[in-house]
Amino acid sequence: MKTHTMVSLSCLVALLLAAPGCQKLKARDSLNRGVQAYKNARYPEAVEHFKIAVDLDPEFPTARLYLATAYMSQYIPGAESTENLRMAKAAFDEFNKVLERDSKNGIALASIATMHFHQKKFDESEAWYKKLVEADPKNREGYYTLGVIAWTKTFQKRMEARAKLGMQPDDPGPLKDKKVREQIREQNWPVIEAGLAQLNLALGVDPEYDDAMAYINLLLRERADLQDTSEAYKKDSEEADGWIQKTLETKKIKALRAPSGGIITEEVK
Repeated sequence: MKTHTMVSLSCLVALLLAAPGCQKLKARDSLNRGVQAYKNARYPEAVEHFKIAVDLDPEFPTARLYLATAYMSQYIPGAESTENLRMAKAAFDEFNKVLERDSKNGIALASIATMHFHQKKFDESEAWYKKLVEADPKNREGYYTLGVIAWTKTFQKRMEARAKLGMQPDDPGPLKDKKVREQIREQNWPVIEAGLAQLNLALGVDPEYDDAMAYINLLLRERADLQDTSEAYKKDSEEADGWIQKTLETKKIKALRAPSGGIITEEVK
Protein backbone atom coordinates (compact mmCIF):
# COMPACT_ATOMS: atom_id res chain seq x y z
CA MET A 1 0.00 0.00 0.00
CA LYS A 2 2.81 2.37 0.88
CA THR A 3 4.64 1.54 -2.38
CA HIS A 4 1.44 2.20 -4.37
CA THR A 5 1.05 5.61 -2.71
CA MET A 6 4.63 6.54 -3.54
CA VAL A 7 4.14 5.52 -7.19
CA SER A 8 0.94 7.59 -7.42
CA LEU A 9 2.67 10.62 -5.96
CA SER A 10 5.55 10.19 -8.41
CA CYS A 11 3.10 10.03 -11.33
CA LEU A 12 1.29 13.13 -10.11
CA VAL A 13 4.55 15.07 -9.81
CA ALA A 14 5.56 13.95 -13.31
CA LEU A 15 2.23 15.10 -14.72
CA LEU A 16 2.49 18.47 -13.01
CA LEU A 17 5.99 18.97 -14.31
CA ALA A 18 4.99 17.93 -17.81
CA ALA A 19 1.93 20.21 -17.97
CA PRO A 20 3.76 23.49 -18.65
CA GLY A 21 5.80 21.83 -21.39
CA CYS A 22 2.66 20.40 -22.92
CA GLN A 23 1.02 23.84 -22.88
CA LYS A 24 4.01 25.33 -24.65
CA LEU A 25 3.93 22.63 -27.33
CA LYS A 26 0.23 23.25 -27.90
CA ALA A 27 0.91 26.99 -28.09
CA ARG A 28 3.53 26.45 -30.78
CA ASP A 29 1.19 24.16 -32.69
CA SER A 30 -1.49 26.88 -32.63
CA LEU A 31 1.10 29.43 -33.74
CA ASN A 32 2.06 27.27 -36.72
CA ARG A 33 -1.58 26.85 -37.68
CA GLY A 34 -2.04 30.59 -37.43
CA VAL A 35 1.01 31.28 -39.58
CA GLN A 36 -0.35 29.01 -42.31
CA ALA A 37 -3.71 30.78 -42.22
CA TYR A 38 -1.97 34.17 -42.24
CA LYS A 39 0.16 33.24 -45.27
CA ASN A 40 -3.04 32.36 -47.12
CA ALA A 41 -4.63 35.71 -46.13
CA ARG A 42 -7.19 34.02 -43.87
CA TYR A 43 -6.70 36.67 -41.21
CA PRO A 44 -9.76 36.05 -38.98
CA GLU A 45 -8.80 32.37 -38.78
CA ALA A 46 -5.20 33.31 -38.07
CA VAL A 47 -6.34 35.58 -35.23
CA GLU A 48 -8.17 32.72 -33.54
CA HIS A 49 -5.13 30.44 -33.70
CA PHE A 50 -2.83 33.18 -32.38
CA LYS A 51 -5.25 33.96 -29.54
CA ILE A 52 -5.18 30.30 -28.51
CA ALA A 53 -1.36 30.33 -28.61
CA VAL A 54 -1.26 33.44 -26.39
CA ASP A 55 -3.80 31.96 -23.95
CA LEU A 56 -1.78 28.76 -23.70
CA ASP A 57 1.52 30.59 -23.24
CA PRO A 58 1.12 34.27 -22.24
CA GLU A 59 4.92 34.63 -22.20
CA PHE A 60 5.20 33.62 -25.89
CA PRO A 61 6.19 36.95 -27.54
CA THR A 62 6.17 35.64 -31.11
CA ALA A 63 2.53 34.56 -30.81
CA ARG A 64 1.46 37.95 -29.47
CA LEU A 65 3.39 39.75 -32.20
CA TYR A 66 1.68 37.62 -34.84
CA LEU A 67 -1.70 38.27 -33.21
CA ALA A 68 -1.13 42.04 -33.35
CA THR A 69 0.03 41.81 -36.97
CA ALA A 70 -3.02 39.75 -37.96
CA TYR A 71 -5.28 42.42 -36.49
CA MET A 72 -3.33 45.15 -38.29
CA SER A 73 -3.62 43.27 -41.60
CA GLN A 74 -7.39 43.58 -41.36
CA TYR A 75 -7.26 47.31 -40.73
CA ILE A 76 -8.10 49.44 -43.80
CA PRO A 77 -6.47 52.90 -43.70
CA GLY A 78 -9.04 55.67 -44.03
CA ALA A 79 -12.11 53.55 -43.32
CA GLU A 80 -14.08 54.77 -40.31
CA SER A 81 -16.41 51.82 -39.73
CA THR A 82 -16.82 50.52 -36.19
CA GLU A 83 -15.32 47.16 -37.16
CA ASN A 84 -12.30 48.77 -38.80
CA LEU A 85 -11.60 50.96 -35.78
CA ARG A 86 -11.99 47.89 -33.57
CA MET A 87 -9.28 46.14 -35.58
CA ALA A 88 -6.98 49.13 -35.18
CA LYS A 89 -7.53 49.23 -31.42
CA ALA A 90 -6.95 45.48 -31.10
CA ALA A 91 -3.68 45.80 -33.02
CA PHE A 92 -2.54 48.77 -30.90
CA ASP A 93 -3.40 46.89 -27.69
CA GLU A 94 -1.46 43.77 -28.66
CA PHE A 95 1.58 45.68 -29.93
CA ASN A 96 1.64 47.61 -26.66
CA LYS A 97 1.58 44.33 -24.73
CA VAL A 98 4.61 43.24 -26.74
CA LEU A 99 6.35 46.48 -25.76
CA GLU A 100 5.53 45.94 -22.09
CA ARG A 101 7.89 42.96 -22.20
CA ASP A 102 10.31 44.29 -24.80
CA SER A 103 10.31 48.10 -25.00
CA LYS A 104 12.69 48.09 -27.98
CA ASN A 105 10.83 45.61 -30.17
CA GLY A 106 11.33 47.11 -33.62
CA ILE A 107 8.35 45.44 -35.28
CA ALA A 108 5.93 46.66 -32.61
CA LEU A 109 7.35 50.20 -32.61
CA ALA A 110 7.32 50.46 -36.41
CA SER A 111 3.81 49.00 -36.66
CA ILE A 112 2.32 51.44 -34.17
CA ALA A 113 4.09 54.33 -35.90
CA THR A 114 2.85 53.18 -39.31
CA MET A 115 -0.74 52.81 -38.17
CA HIS A 116 -0.74 56.32 -36.73
CA PHE A 117 0.68 57.57 -40.04
CA HIS A 118 -2.11 55.86 -42.00
CA GLN A 119 -4.63 57.45 -39.65
CA LYS A 120 -3.07 60.84 -40.45
CA LYS A 121 -2.15 61.28 -36.79
CA PHE A 122 1.23 62.71 -37.73
CA ASP A 123 2.28 63.98 -34.30
CA GLU A 124 1.66 60.54 -32.78
CA SER A 125 3.37 58.82 -35.69
CA GLU A 126 6.38 61.12 -35.35
CA ALA A 127 6.67 60.35 -31.64
CA TRP A 128 6.64 56.59 -32.29
CA TYR A 129 9.14 56.79 -35.15
CA LYS A 130 11.46 58.69 -32.82
CA LYS A 131 11.13 55.84 -30.33
CA LEU A 132 11.95 53.43 -33.15
CA VAL A 133 15.18 55.15 -34.21
CA GLU A 134 16.17 55.60 -30.58
CA ALA A 135 15.80 51.85 -30.09
CA ASP A 136 17.44 51.09 -33.44
CA PRO A 137 19.76 53.88 -34.64
CA LYS A 138 20.39 51.97 -37.89
CA ASN A 139 16.72 51.94 -38.91
CA ARG A 140 16.81 53.91 -42.16
CA GLU A 141 13.03 53.65 -42.72
CA GLY A 142 12.42 55.34 -39.38
CA TYR A 143 14.57 58.35 -40.26
CA TYR A 144 13.10 58.46 -43.78
CA THR A 145 9.50 58.48 -42.55
CA LEU A 146 10.28 61.27 -40.10
CA GLY A 147 11.41 63.24 -43.15
CA VAL A 148 8.20 62.34 -45.00
CA ILE A 149 6.14 63.50 -42.01
CA ALA A 150 8.02 66.81 -41.99
CA TRP A 151 7.18 67.37 -45.67
CA THR A 152 3.55 66.31 -45.13
CA LYS A 153 3.17 68.82 -42.30
CA THR A 154 4.67 71.74 -44.25
CA PHE A 155 3.58 71.25 -47.87
CA GLN A 156 -0.13 71.94 -47.45
CA LYS A 157 0.39 75.14 -45.45
CA ARG A 158 2.75 76.53 -48.06
CA MET A 159 0.50 75.64 -50.98
CA GLU A 160 -2.50 77.23 -49.29
CA ALA A 161 -0.44 80.39 -48.76
CA ARG A 162 0.54 80.40 -52.45
CA ALA A 163 -3.09 80.02 -53.51
CA LYS A 164 -4.22 82.91 -51.30
CA LEU A 165 -1.49 85.09 -52.80
CA GLY A 166 -2.59 84.19 -56.33
CA MET A 167 0.63 82.27 -57.02
CA GLN A 168 0.51 79.19 -59.23
CA PRO A 169 2.33 76.05 -58.03
CA ASP A 170 5.03 76.54 -60.69
CA ASP A 171 5.48 80.29 -60.18
CA PRO A 172 8.99 81.16 -58.96
CA GLY A 173 9.28 82.05 -55.29
CA PRO A 174 9.76 82.95 -52.61
CA LEU A 175 6.26 83.69 -51.27
CA LYS A 176 5.72 87.23 -52.48
CA ASP A 177 4.04 88.68 -49.38
CA LYS A 178 6.57 89.29 -46.63
CA LYS A 179 4.05 89.08 -43.78
CA VAL A 180 2.61 85.79 -45.03
CA ARG A 181 6.09 84.45 -45.70
CA GLU A 182 7.24 85.23 -42.17
CA GLN A 183 4.13 83.64 -40.71
CA ILE A 184 4.58 80.40 -42.66
CA ARG A 185 8.32 80.47 -42.07
CA GLU A 186 7.80 80.59 -38.29
CA GLN A 187 5.61 77.49 -38.47
CA ASN A 188 7.41 75.49 -41.14
CA TRP A 189 11.11 76.30 -41.00
CA PRO A 190 11.98 74.31 -37.83
CA VAL A 191 9.98 71.34 -39.15
CA ILE A 192 11.79 71.48 -42.51
CA GLU A 193 15.23 71.64 -40.89
CA ALA A 194 14.40 68.74 -38.57
CA GLY A 195 13.13 66.71 -41.53
CA LEU A 196 16.28 67.37 -43.54
CA ALA A 197 18.37 66.25 -40.57
CA GLN A 198 16.41 62.98 -40.33
CA LEU A 199 16.77 62.30 -44.06
CA ASN A 200 20.51 62.86 -43.83
CA LEU A 201 20.62 60.35 -40.99
CA ALA A 202 18.83 57.88 -43.28
CA LEU A 203 21.54 58.45 -45.90
CA GLY A 204 24.14 57.94 -43.20
CA VAL A 205 22.75 54.45 -42.74
CA ASP A 206 22.31 53.83 -46.47
CA PRO A 207 24.13 56.26 -48.82
CA GLU A 208 22.13 54.86 -51.75
CA TYR A 209 18.71 55.40 -50.19
CA ASP A 210 17.15 57.13 -53.21
CA ASP A 211 13.75 57.65 -51.54
CA ALA A 212 15.46 59.76 -48.87
CA MET A 213 17.22 61.75 -51.60
CA ALA A 214 13.88 62.45 -53.28
CA TYR A 215 12.44 63.89 -50.07
CA ILE A 216 15.51 66.03 -49.44
CA ASN A 217 14.68 67.59 -52.81
CA LEU A 218 11.08 68.18 -51.71
CA LEU A 219 12.00 69.71 -48.35
CA LEU A 220 14.56 72.02 -49.98
CA ARG A 221 11.77 73.33 -52.20
CA GLU A 222 9.67 73.93 -49.09
CA ARG A 223 12.54 75.91 -47.61
CA ALA A 224 13.20 77.82 -50.83
CA ASP A 225 9.74 79.39 -50.80
CA LEU A 226 10.37 80.75 -47.31
CA GLN A 227 13.64 82.50 -48.12
CA ASP A 228 13.78 86.31 -48.00
CA THR A 229 15.41 86.85 -51.39
CA SER A 230 15.14 85.46 -54.90
CA GLU A 231 18.87 84.63 -54.72
CA ALA A 232 18.35 82.42 -51.66
CA TYR A 233 15.30 80.89 -53.32
CA LYS A 234 17.37 80.10 -56.39
CA LYS A 235 20.17 78.56 -54.32
CA ASP A 236 17.81 76.15 -52.52
CA SER A 237 16.06 75.33 -55.81
CA GLU A 238 19.35 74.52 -57.52
CA GLU A 239 20.39 72.33 -54.59
CA ALA A 240 17.02 70.56 -54.86
CA ASP A 241 17.62 70.01 -58.59
CA GLY A 242 20.95 68.45 -57.71
CA TRP A 243 19.22 65.96 -55.42
CA ILE A 244 16.79 65.05 -58.22
CA GLN A 245 19.76 64.27 -60.45
CA LYS A 246 21.45 62.29 -57.69
CA THR A 247 18.24 60.33 -57.09
CA LEU A 248 17.98 59.40 -60.78
CA GLU A 249 21.66 58.44 -61.00
CA THR A 250 21.39 56.27 -57.88
CA LYS A 251 18.28 54.52 -59.22
CA LYS A 252 20.11 53.82 -62.47
CA ILE A 253 23.15 52.39 -60.68
CA LYS A 254 20.97 50.13 -58.53
CA ALA A 255 18.98 48.97 -61.56
CA LEU A 256 22.16 48.03 -63.42
CA ARG A 257 23.43 46.18 -60.37
CA ALA A 258 20.20 44.20 -59.89
CA PRO A 259 19.71 40.72 -61.40
CA SER A 260 18.59 40.98 -65.02
CA GLY A 261 14.86 40.50 -64.83
CA GLY A 262 15.00 37.41 -62.68
CA ILE A 263 16.54 35.29 -65.48
CA ILE A 264 18.04 32.06 -64.18
CA THR A 265 21.71 31.91 -65.08
CA GLU A 266 22.73 28.88 -63.03
CA GLU A 267 22.12 25.28 -63.96
CA VAL A 268 19.29 23.67 -62.00
CA LYS A 269 20.43 20.33 -60.60
